[in-house]
Amino acid sequence: MKIRIEIFFVMLMFFFSWMVLFTRFPIWWKVIGISLYIGIILYSVAELWLQNRPVPRTLLWTCLLILLPVAGYIFYIYSGQMLFKGELFKSKRASDREFFEAIGKKKELDEAPITLNEHQRGFVSYLERVTLTNQSQNTKTKILKNGQETFQEVKQRLKEAKEFIHLEYYIFRYDRLGQELMEILTAKVKEGVEVRLIYDAFGSFALSEQDKRKMAESGIQVHPFLPLISGWFTQKFNFRNHRKIIVIDGKIGFVGGLNVGVEYLGEDDKFGFWCDTHVLLEGEAVQTLHAVFLLDWKYVCGEALFEDRRYLQPVPLAGEGLVHVVASGPETRDMGDHFYAMISSARKSIWIATPYFIPSQTIMTALRVAAKKGIQVRLMVPESNDGFLTQYATQSYFPTLLRAGIEIYTYQKGFLHKKVIIVDGNMATIGTANMDQRSFHLNFEVNLFLTGTSSIDVLASHFEEDLKECRRVRPVAFYKRGLGVKWKESFARLFSGVL
Repeated sequence: MKIRIEIFFVMLMFFFSWMVLFTRFPIWWKVIGISLYIGIILYSVAELWLQNRPVPRTLLWTCLLILLPVAGYIFYIYSGQMLFKGELFKSKRASDREFFEAIGKKKELDEAPITLNEHQRGFVSYLERVTLTNQSQNTKTKILKNGQETFQEVKQRLKEAKEFIHLEYYIFRYDRLGQELMEILTAKVKEGVEVRLIYDAFGSFALSEQDKRKMAESGIQVHPFLPLISGWFTQKFNFRNHRKIIVIDGKIGFVGGLNVGVEYLGEDDKFGFWCDTHVLLEGEAVQTLHAVFLLDWKYVCGEALFEDRRYLQPVPLAGEGLVHVVASGPETRDMGDHFYAMISSARKSIWIATPYFIPSQTIMTALRVAAKKGIQVRLMVPESNDGFLTQYATQSYFPTLLRAGIEIYTYQKGFLHKKVIIVDGNMATIGTANMDQRSFHLNFEVNLFLTGTSSIDVLASHFEEDLKECRRVRPVAFYKRGLGVKWKESFARLFSGVL
């Protein structure tokens, strides 16, 4: 009901603006229109103040509501502000929590628990408490570097499927790579394998109706996540599903930074070489990754597949270390907290690779304090980003980082899209979440958190290899950048909350 009121207010504001500016209505009608318009703004400001947010944020939104007629109000209600009132994704939040509590009941490990040091134990304990799911000792992971290696493995595993294939992608293009995958999936459908695909309606906007019809006619069940038209009326337009998931027969899982498109193979002239990382999962943790898909499937089409036990049968394997699948979204908004907790536990080193670096204030503080304590902090970002705002917003944080002694590297070979954090060489996270406010607050994401596995050594090795393709940002040279660049950085920083 509350959401409908907000939409009704938008319509009223448009009508009042049109009536006052472009009609010859009697003056007293216009006075009534202006009064009601002001009343809506004052009502919204009063509700904003009652939420007791940080003062700078409250003042910013107050100014936008008052100084930007209509546009400020629309930006207010479509930029995630209804989340503060608990209105959006309420039903999904409740059902997801209930389901994860059910599958997250403590299970006996087949092996003796691995030995963890103090900061590992603290972080592992924190993550289990807040996510309602368990670490898995019975899982194998394999790090896949870049698109060629990843999709070669993906194609091979898809061909081996026997019962079902479930896919979930932010971007799914029907280009050469997409068509190759569709040919494999169509062949598997003919063999009796169930195939389901969730695509994000915004990220996969280029996916035509003809392409979707081809998929459906081939027997693939396809559903969009948050259709754009309905998103306008539910105020969910700005919330996107950024997850990249494949689950095959409940035994094999894929997750990481790579969407489906030839640019992820490095075949797009605009981006050039594409540096990214994906993970192959086998074993018990696949169950949790599959649960993320099944909950999203129920959300997009209402079908509760998890009621069929064959979709959630764990298949443990003898693994090493701990693997934890963690989902986040606007209904939980915890990924930034997980990153902060992990960074704060560091004793020796913090290595971060991310395409977008627009951190929260708490993460910035944690990184600065860590560097001043003598912990090695390295940040790797692209030399050139895929957007004006993200490019300069990222750069706007460089002065503070450099003053704290943090090493900043910009990737020169092509576009850096990997999302990796490695702490002390024995803990790591890899997945779909960027180090930005959109991933922390607006997107549905999923990450793996690894503790004491050999995959962490592989991630660290890849990080060091990629450093060879980077230019280190030196303080003296960076401070000499022109005034125009500084203005661009300051301007882009204003939009950091929605980037």
